[in-house]
Amino acid sequence: MIQAIVFYLFASVVVASALMVILARNPVHSVLWLILAFFNAAGLFLVIGAEFIAMILVIVYVGAVAVLFLFVVMMLDVDFTAMRSGFTRYLPFGLLLGLVLAVELVTVGFFWQFGDLAVQARAAPAPGPTLSNTQAIGTILYTDYIFVFQMAGMILLTAMVGAIVLTLRHRPGVKRQSVAAQNARTPANAVSMKKPAVGVGVDTGAGVQRVPDEGGVR
Repeated sequence: MIQAIVFYLFASVVVASALMVILARNPVHSVLWLILAFFNAAGLFLVIGAEFIAMILVIVYVGAVAVLFLFVVMMLDVDFTAMRSGFTRYLPFGLLLGLVLAVELVTVGFFWQFGDLAVQARAAPAPGPTLSNTQAIGTILYTDYIFVFQMAGMILLTAMVGAIVLTLRHRPGVKRQSVAAQNARTPANAVSMKKPAVGVGVDTGAGVQRVPDEGGVR
């Protein structure tokens, strides 16, 4: 009874937070509602005994992804009024995409509930008392699904490189680091020892600088 109450409590907050992510006018408030949804989703995983997934959800999504969203929204000067100006023009296309996505979700849900492989997939043996959830997930992930796991990593890496390439802008007049030139530097061409005489200037390449009588370098 208590478990059912806790489940419905967390589930209700997750659904309400997800709706507020979409309906909130302030993008910062949307990110905060998203963080609340992540925390309650982690609570749902705790209810079903998946503490490792709950911990990963809090550490990765709340501690990294959501905070990154928050910093990006707060630091970028985005004109949200201009972004919403074409809402009416693209509304039919957006509704069509939403309809296609809804049909796909209903189709997947129907075949998952009533397909022949659904019972076998849900009847996977639970980890025994000597095997924790973390060990069970690692064993399945790095044995049966290692190819899919590596492919997901390659796709994410490609997306990251593509985002960097698309947002990189070369502006004139900006000094940039040359790694090859720095690695090619040697003590012979990096340090120049000067011992000028008293009252004689030192040629630094930008003209002759006078040296004080004490023999110091200025």
